[in-house]
Amino acid sequence: MSVDEKTGIQALERLLVSLMKPGTPERQESEYERHGVLCLIPNFEIATGKIITPTIAITRNEADFAAHINRAIDTDPNAKWIFVCDNLNTHCSETLVKLVAKLEGLSEEDLGIKGKSGILKSMDTRAVFLEDTNHRIQFVYTPKHSSWMNQVEIWFGILTRKALKRASFISVDDLKQKMEKFIDYYNETMAKPFKWTYKGKVLVAS
Repeated sequence: MSVDEKTGIQALERLLVSLMKPGTPERQESEYERHGVLCLIPNFEIATGKIITPTIAITRNEADFAAHINRAIDTDPNAKWIFVCDNLNTHCSETLVKLVAKLEGLSEEDLGIKGKSGILKSMDTRAVFLEDTNHRIQFVYTPKHSSWMNQVEIWFGILTRKALKRASFISVDDLKQKMEKFIDYYNETMAKPFKWTYKGKVLVAS
């Protein structure tokens, strides 16, 4: 699963109808009313190209992310899970470590104390625990400044172009419902694995 947050998705209601004339591109009026923002956390399933158990909410704190991961795991509790994400602090949080430890059958006493000792001591120690390949639930972190390598970022571009860019939403509930409908439509009609074309070749100046 490739996972990340798309934050600050605005529920903008366009106040005027877009101008359209035969033979000319559509012109969108600039006036709008703002109704609030939402955050989307999707799981892009790399093998199928589908979006699994998306979370759409106002906040995106460490509890939100851990709850989102838990919802995904609940769809197949005994499976081996690998989540690819970036190095955001909520992706290496105390809450997430405690969730994974619980699902792995470890006790909280084995985790130490945040900021002081053990697995919970720092982001680095928590990341080492979450990256453990011996776990049934494993996290893989993209290198710093390389979040573009996470395939869900490609899907965010599709969502923006096809469902958000020229749309009008009368409320955050309207925005949420239309995103959910687009995700359902995408999964049914458009989803497929992305063909990864980057070969990892080092660029050499001529």
